[in-house]
Amino acid sequence: MTDRVTAATGVADSARPDVERRVPTDGPAKETVGVRLDGVRKSFGAVRAVDGIDLTVCPGETVALLGPNGAGKSTTIDMILGLLAPDSGSIAVFGTTPHAAVRRGAIGAMLQTGSLLRDLTVRELLAMMASLYPRHMAVDDVLELMGIRAIAQQRTERLSGGQVQRVRAALALLPDPELLVLDEPTVALDVESRRAFWQSIRDFAAQGRTVVFATHYLDEADSYADRVVVLSRGRIVADGPANEIRAMAGMRTIRATIPEADDARLAALPGVRMVERRGSAVVLRCADSDAAIRAVLAVYPDAKDIEISSAGLEEAFLYLTGDGRHAGP
Repeated sequence: MTDRVTAATGVADSARPDVERRVPTDGPAKETVGVRLDGVRKSFGAVRAVDGIDLTVCPGETVALLGPNGAGKSTTIDMILGLLAPDSGSIAVFGTTPHAAVRRGAIGAMLQTGSLLRDLTVRELLAMMASLYPRHMAVDDVLELMGIRAIAQQRTERLSGGQVQRVRAALALLPDPELLVLDEPTVALDVESRRAFWQSIRDFAAQGRTVVFATHYLDEADSYADRVVVLSRGRIVADGPANEIRAMAGMRTIRATIPEADDARLAALPGVRMVERRGSAVVLRCADSDAAIRAVLAVYPDAKDIEISSAGLEEAFLYLTGDGRHAGP
């Protein structure tokens, strides 16, 4: 039977006597590299999902994989977990293969989709899954960490969507993993639930654990990651702290209300790199905002409500991934 990480529980199918056991320690393993990907490629038919990724994650880092749909985030995560094998290149997790890391309980994972076993209370489910591991967090500690103690006696089939997500995260934390991997973990959560979820993950990471998460929420990457890795079309186009990612764009933003503005004409103005519509306003991403604003006012003297600001993470993301509605010269 092949070891795997399940989307339903985030735990490994490792409860067999012949499987390597994780030796209890006083904390996470001391390795100089947590996750390493070297020249990793993966295709599905004619589609190149991951195209030569080189990535190193140090122990204790929280790293966000940020990118649009189809950028390669989930495929990269599946390969880190050993659910997919790369076509070429190599992957190591704490100095060993993904499969070996899963077998010893070093990885906890919460994937995009999955369900919970029915006819059990939350506490019963956690206790049953904890029994699969020779080393695990106390059930009460996991309940407290994820803020789900109040629903511990509820049956899993009666939980709301947001509660299910938090229980799935609790299951991923059970083996007290050195590496926690999350794939779009807050899609089903409202704003307040997202904030509470990330506070729990931040508390876990504060214990020196390594966290890698995929998201398309820019605010999550900006607020909760030490590093942001931007992917586009299967490649890494930027890697660094959020403030460095913003600086990579090297742009400023002009926002204005311009009656009867023509997007193509705006995109052709000096200094303008991208044009975007937001309601009645036009947003210009500019490499040279001084030249751009002079050109805008020369062509559209009736422009009003003009605001000029430095690029945020969203602007940098759009610039780096080439996801602009209209691109200038």
